[in-house]
Amino acid sequence: MFSLSTTVQPQVTVPLSHLINVLHSMKSSVGSSSATCKSRKHKEHASDSELHCTEPVWNMRELGLSDLGAQQLDELVKSVLPRLSPQEAPLPLVGQTAWHASHLSTHSFFFNKHGFSCGAMPMSYSRQHPSPLQSVCTELQHWPVWVPSRGFKTLKSKTRRLQSAPDRPLESEGFTPSFMKGFLTRDKGVEVESLDSLIKIKNIPDGQQDSYKRGFAEGFLKAQALTQRTQDSLRRTRLILLVLLLVGLYGISKTPFISGLDSAVDPVQMKNVTFEHVKGIEEAKNELQEVVEFLKNPKKFTVLGGKLPKGVLLVGPPGTGKTLLARAVAGEADVPFYYASGSEFDEMFVGVGASRIRNLFKEAKANAPCVIFIDELDSVGGKRIESPMHPYSRQTINQLLAEMDGFKPNEGVIIIGATNFPEALDNALIRPGRFDMQVTVPKPDVKGRTEILNWYLKKIKMDPAIEANIIARGTVGFSGADLENLVNQAALKAAVDGKDMVTLKELEFAKDKILMGPERRSAEIDEKNKIITAYHESGHAIVAYYTKDAMPINKATIMPRGPSLGHVSMLPENDRWSETRSQLLAQMDVSMGGRVAEEIIFGHEYITTGASSDFDSATKIAKMMVTRFGMCEKLGVMTYTDMTAQSPETQAAVEHEVRVLLKDSYERAKVLLKTHSKEHKNLADALLMYETLDAKEIKLVLEGKALEAS
Repeated sequence: MFSLSTTVQPQVTVPLSHLINVLHSMKSSVGSSSATCKSRKHKEHASDSELHCTEPVWNMRELGLSDLGAQQLDELVKSVLPRLSPQEAPLPLVGQTAWHASHLSTHSFFFNKHGFSCGAMPMSYSRQHPSPLQSVCTELQHWPVWVPSRGFKTLKSKTRRLQSAPDRPLESEGFTPSFMKGFLTRDKGVEVESLDSLIKIKNIPDGQQDSYKRGFAEGFLKAQALTQRTQDSLRRTRLILLVLLLVGLYGISKTPFISGLDSAVDPVQMKNVTFEHVKGIEEAKNELQEVVEFLKNPKKFTVLGGKLPKGVLLVGPPGTGKTLLARAVAGEADVPFYYASGSEFDEMFVGVGASRIRNLFKEAKANAPCVIFIDELDSVGGKRIESPMHPYSRQTINQLLAEMDGFKPNEGVIIIGATNFPEALDNALIRPGRFDMQVTVPKPDVKGRTEILNWYLKKIKMDPAIEANIIARGTVGFSGADLENLVNQAALKAAVDGKDMVTLKELEFAKDKILMGPERRSAEIDEKNKIITAYHESGHAIVAYYTKDAMPINKATIMPRGPSLGHVSMLPENDRWSETRSQLLAQMDVSMGGRVAEEIIFGHEYITTGASSDFDSATKIAKMMVTRFGMCEKLGVMTYTDMTAQSPETQAAVEHEVRVLLKDSYERAKVLLKTHSKEHKNLADALLMYETLDAKEIKLVLEGKALEAS
């Protein structure tokens, strides 16, 4: 750094232009003198060498400083150039000069630039003609300035920058934008300094340098190990991703939407399923027995000119045994069985369904005679419609139609289809020549239910005293799957209760659970509501017991189940395929018995909402009698399917007749309950005590006999 004097007080005023000219002239003179120098010879001793240069001689007048005196020039230089005070000027050492001359460089940067020294110091170089700056300086009396000393020769600016920053990367000669420099040099790592230089920079004591180096080495080894682990992890990750990619590509190549194949092409042998396993649908079994004969001995029928049937359509509600029948056909005939669901042919990819149909029939023809069973046929064989959402949805059913009855015959392949919704099937699919036979599989009757119950009861530990026909009579409308579930629920109940076998009580419990829901034993019902429920259910039971054409009572209970607080179940003698007018009126009277009992016992002001479902069933029966069954004398035998299309007079007449039927039923139930009021009270008390009474116990109570304590 330069140390400037503390105060500068020039005594003359110099125009700024003069000062600029002086400095410019000084610079120009130095540049011109260096440019016109022809040669510079270096020898061993600087004192014996001279530099001969030719340059113009300027005086003070030419520099525009002739008007200034020496003292004024001295003050001017003091104010312009940095200087040291006389006290701060360094003293030369003994036996040495203040400056050292060298063949490579002079003692100061000033001497290198201007070719002369200042003050009383000896000159190492001489000129034939002094420069303008030297002329000015010789006329000054004192010039105590601090001239920085240099120990090397001044080089060009670019070379000097490169030497001053050796670690800086070389830049290109042309202009490079800053953002391009960052982009080009972003991958270049920063060179790490040597360990010795770091020790010197940190000023680490000698005693701690070994520890420093050892710690540095340990850190380096740990960093190297971490880097190695990271590289190993990356290699393992790449290997795993490569394996997953190969596995994925292999899986895609095997998927159905590329190959068109499916597991349905693998046949299944149904040797363990025969018609003995099918119960309750004898008519359907007899129809399919003919198909079995075709498969076993086709020549028996073809010798007379007959043809093997191509398809059998099984139609019926869910759970009636359609799939079991198809398996039994294949088992009886001992032929391969191909199973496929209609939804398996439906895909979002174009042509996949048709391809699966082709492969299915191709495999079946190769293994003929055989059976192809297509479950839920309506999902693949539905009516063909134009749909912008699925423009290619008809390809699958068209392929199915062509395979069943197309140009190429498929001898020995029987197609069995099953559906719950035959109305949705395409007409071309159910025509003769494709599905030649249509077999209805209905829900079983009481005989069929008894057979099904006996079949499933053999598979569990049961009480030998169980009569399956009693359960069968109380399960009207149950399918084979419902009856299997009933037996299973009874077995679970017996296991929970810790019994060693299933009794009729568990079967009844399972039946009520399926029909009305589980018991709500946790429901807290106060004593008043229990009494109302007991008299309400007793009213139903009394009317049912003393009405001529009513169904026999099976059980009465005040145990809450589902949404109801109690119920009375009826048990028909046999399945009713049709009902008489007297039977329908008896059902209406039984429904009215609950509300009538509440009104008689508690008064008209204390009737409850518990009879809402009873009124629904009674009103439904009355409307059917008037509008559908022709059981109204006033309106005759005419049916009224759509009441909204009838005239207001007709609608009013229908409503009047329905109201008359309901009112008459209400009055009949009231008369009957008033007549048997004693029996009504005894039955209600028994329900309050035992909560549930079966048919035998109800009969004992109504006959005035005491019940055995259980």
